[in-house]
Amino acid sequence: MKSGNIDMHYGAPKLIFQRAEELRRYSTHEENIIWGYLSGNQAGVKFRRQHPIFLYVADFYCHSLKLVIEIDGGIHQNSDVKINDAKRQAEIESFGIKVIRFTNEQVIHTPEIILQSISDTIKDIQSLNSGSPLGAGGLKAMIFAAGLGTRFKPWTDKHPKALALVNGKSLLQRNIEYLQKYEIRDVVVNVHHFANQVIDAVKSNNGWGSNIIISDETNEVLETGGGLLKARPLLEGNDPFITLNVDILTDLDINKLLAFHLQHKPLISFGVTNRQTSRYFLFDEHGRLCGWRNTKTGEEKISVQKDNLVQKAYSCVVVFQPEVFGLIKQTGKFSLTETYLDLAKDKLILGYDHSGDKLVDVGRPESVAIAEKFFT
Repeated sequence: MKSGNIDMHYGAPKLIFQRAEELRRYSTHEENIIWGYLSGNQAGVKFRRQHPIFLYVADFYCHSLKLVIEIDGGIHQNSDVKINDAKRQAEIESFGIKVIRFTNEQVIHTPEIILQSISDTIKDIQSLNSGSPLGAGGLKAMIFAAGLGTRFKPWTDKHPKALALVNGKSLLQRNIEYLQKYEIRDVVVNVHHFANQVIDAVKSNNGWGSNIIISDETNEVLETGGGLLKARPLLEGNDPFITLNVDILTDLDINKLLAFHLQHKPLISFGVTNRQTSRYFLFDEHGRLCGWRNTKTGEEKISVQKDNLVQKAYSCVVVFQPEVFGLIKQTGKFSLTETYLDLAKDKLILGYDHSGDKLVDVGRPESVAIAEKFFT
């Protein structure tokens, strides 16, 4: 395998980029058919068409999967072209890229078979990638989206906060796409307030390329803790799982959070920063959760008595070990804050400080303008 592959173009020279632009302008009918399926992340991953790779232009390329799709016209049946194709494919594969090929005739006469083959290949690669403990592929996540959004009125008088728009994309879509960056596509979304609007948005957009499972809290909103317990059958397994709040937008690197979690082996790890707020979690010098404080009211709850506790703001991106479900004592409607403080007495819960990353709490209508400056 070649070394020094520092970007998705693998050292392609300027001439190859010019050739790619030319090919995009004069794409074939068959290429347009396939692009109609691959464009806009419809396949669940991002593909690029006429993409420069080393000394070649690939018809379609997905960098996250390192997958090339080639559509061959009749000329590719010529013996000399076949030799060149074999050499070209070997060069591309030397970068660790998988190449699959189809003919124009297959695209025209059996498009459904081709699309199924592409879909199966994507799933196979994702399944293989999920074996990496830091690849995040295959992990499950939950987005808390059931809240009443009382701080977000008047929008929430007629809509769920999850569908509030930031630069034309809803908070829900943005968080689903955020998880997709780390190949997390099995996502539980809980619903209560205007639940049907959320469900309709998920269905009409095909989950924005992810597998979305609805946890229905229509009868009663259960807050984050109760919502997590209700979703237990959808999240349980052998691997850690992730939760996040729909009204938080951040670029926290989930792979780094997972690496931190796997290194230190706590029951729970969650992102924290030094941003200003009114409610803080309190940590010792090793980052262990020891308590909670509300600086407006002066209320304080201490789980572990220690001196010189440091306050950090909660980022609402959390990694849980699956055994947490057997340890939660609360029932019904309750906040995860209660669970954290209870478990922290004799279980290791750590804060992962990612201060400096983007993070906006889109809890109020005026927060949208702030979010739109950071999340395009």
